[in-house]
Amino acid sequence: MKALAIIFSNIHNETIDELTRKRTTASIPFGGRYRLIDFSLSNLVNAGVDNVGILVQKNYQSLMDHLGSGKDWDLSRKNGGLVIFPHPNNYRNDDLYASRLSALISIKGFIESQMEENVILTDSDSANLIDFNDVLAMHKQKGADITIVYRHGICEKDLEGHMNFVLDDNQRIIDAHLKAKVGSPTNACLNIFVLQRRLLQGLLEEAIAQGMESFHRDLIFNNIKSLKIYGYEYQGVYLHINSMENYFKDNMALLNEEVRNALFGDKNHRIYTKVRDSAPTRYGALAKVENSFIADGCDIEGTVINSILFRGVKVGRGTVIKNSILMQDTITLDNVKLNYVITDKNVTIRSRNNLAGCEKIPFYLGKNTMI
Repeated sequence: MKALAIIFSNIHNETIDELTRKRTTASIPFGGRYRLIDFSLSNLVNAGVDNVGILVQKNYQSLMDHLGSGKDWDLSRKNGGLVIFPHPNNYRNDDLYASRLSALISIKGFIESQMEENVILTDSDSANLIDFNDVLAMHKQKGADITIVYRHGICEKDLEGHMNFVLDDNQRIIDAHLKAKVGSPTNACLNIFVLQRRLLQGLLEEAIAQGMESFHRDLIFNNIKSLKIYGYEYQGVYLHINSMENYFKDNMALLNEEVRNALFGDKNHRIYTKVRDSAPTRYGALAKVENSFIADGCDIEGTVINSILFRGVKVGRGTVIKNSILMQDTITLDNVKLNYVITDKNVTIRSRNNLAGCEKIPFYLGKNTMI
């Protein structure tokens, strides 16, 4: 079933301010060589969705550099492919999108000009492996107007503010509300929606006419009784990045073989990313590496334990790195000690520095920092 996809790249920037001061949520580096948007794009491409629009607001240079023409995801096409929609700043409108709904209204003309029967709306703030073919099949089988992907379980802190709902025995949503108590059972919305395209057009026209502001409250809550809205339960790995604590925890989850294989082990469901031609990682004679995720292009002379190293990281002699995440092209010189540290891209740490944080509050060094 053909579908148009729209990805929101900035919608959750405020939840992880440290990593989004110079980039969008979608372009946050993750897992040694990926960006968060790679998971949304790959899930779509694996389902045969080849018409993808990405809504951006600000600080999107990093995202555009990563995506390029979309060829690494087979989205460089004359018809369809990858389309990026910058915020339409002008002398009448110089503020950012107020909401998910206002962002959709800004591209209403684009949505109307497309031919696909359905539209997939998705955020890009998580690492997951959702089978959109399965979601679309359920959407068709139920004759649904809207299908919402959710996760059933005990409410954790990262999903506390998400929409959650009650379903009947046929998976139809009969009630919905915002927020749930941490520790209580919940059906948490993952902010992934499938709608009939013509229905979405009508809802956007109604929103404009009535001055609506909230996608959840005005379009979902107000239409639960009048529209056929169903829930699709996602049961796979879901690593939700909405705080520095979660960013650290979810990256470290990749050191668990079961989690790693669940995300990257399916040969029929690859996660694609921008190709960077690098030499294999070089390990010096005195290098020691234990339980770590090491990308290509690194140069390791010291010790790395329980850590994630992105592409091009250099570890000096006598340096000991534990429980840390070093992003692309970080350089640590000789005799450095790091424990619970996150370095952004292009950070340089001079010799004999000793930096430490903790699991709940890792020590963070911003992009291009030299210390």
